[in-house]
Amino acid sequence: MQVEGVRASLSMYEMFLDSDIFMKALILGLLFASVWCWAIIFDKLRLFKKIRSGMKAFEEQFWSGGSLEALYNTYAKAPSDPLSLIFVGAVKEWRRSMAEKKKNGATIKIQERIDKMMQIIIDKQVDKLETRMIFLASTGSVAPLLGLFGTVWGIMDSFNAIGMTQSTNIAAVAPGVAEALFTTAVGLIAAIPALIAYNKLTNDIDRIAQRMETFSNELSSILSRQTGEG
Repeated sequence: MQVEGVRASLSMYEMFLDSDIFMKALILGLLFASVWCWAIIFDKLRLFKKIRSGMKAFEEQFWSGGSLEALYNTYAKAPSDPLSLIFVGAVKEWRRSMAEKKKNGATIKIQERIDKMMQIIIDKQVDKLETRMIFLASTGSVAPLLGLFGTVWGIMDSFNAIGMTQSTNIAAVAPGVAEALFTTAVGLIAAIPALIAYNKLTNDIDRIAQRMETFSNELSSILSRQTGEG
């Protein structure tokens, strides 16, 4: 870092150019993490909006009083949301178990099979929703520490340069300190949106998972009655 001259401007671009190779690499890494976090955030928001819209449409059809057979035929080939996936998977398992029971005449725990199938589907859907969430969490917790590390590194470098030049002029010291603090600012810029988005998206995932659990319980009751009637 240069402390000999007094700089007229302390723009972020100039501070980046005047920093050493380690600081440049750290800043670029934090900026890349920030950009990638925003890409994840926008992708998740778009995905969750689509999922909520699909679940709402399916629930309206499911509770409209129409035939479950007709609803199954509509969604069997291409279920478009988590609830329709649960519905199609549960009905397929119900049909398979009923056919096996009639063919073999054996005692089959049909309801346990259906519940297990629905839980497997729910777990898979939650895993898909949580994809890349760990990156948001890691950025939110690690980025400020990396920024602080860069600041400590920069201040040490700045003080070392001040000691070598024997200059204590505040105008000469300020640019080096500003460069050091710049990495903390970049770290916070990356961490704050990532942390806020992680909390928000985690809450959305929990709500979607709760809707799936509630629907699976309701569907389980309906198929249980169908099994009894069969």
